[in-house]
Amino acid sequence: MAIRPVLKMGHPVLRQVATPVVRFDHELQGLIGDMDETMRSLSGAGIAAPQIGVSQRVVIFEVRENPRYPHVSPVPYTVLINPELTPLGDEMDEGWEGCLSVPGMRGLVPRYHRLRYRGFDAQGAPFDRTVEGFHARVVQHEVDHLDGILYPQRIRDLRDFGFEDVLLTQMTPMPD
Repeated sequence: MAIRPVLKMGHPVLRQVATPVVRFDHELQGLIGDMDETMRSLSGAGIAAPQIGVSQRVVIFEVRENPRYPHVSPVPYTVLINPELTPLGDEMDEGWEGCLSVPGMRGLVPRYHRLRYRGFDAQGAPFDRTVEGFHARVVQHEVDHLDGILYPQRIRDLRDFGFEDVLLTQMTPMPD
């Protein structure tokens, strides 16, 4: 396992649609290990394979006690491979987001409040979850990376986008 450099907004890999995983092998386990170590080293809530330069449909996420997110509900550690998201209803929530690939910036992003996600775990076993709130936000943010979308593309009003240190006094808790 290794801490890998995180690609920043503007890098071409972050604009690509990632390819599906077809083999659940030692190479995939190494990728997941590198993603986990990289995410934890930066106190991230999640990371997608394209963020470390690998254009495959793999994300991981977890929120426990994290200094970057002191006011959010826990999100269990999840390895999500070849995800499919289905919004459950039209209700949207706006919330502050940041991203390891857009360091130092935050924006107010609309996301579905409730959704179902399906995919495979690290061993290739299928799973299916229904979630809401912050958990749903984290999943949507990470899966966007697999489709070449970064959160600034989802911001409705660019007046709600700026540097974290400037916005900090104006906003409620924010996910990454």
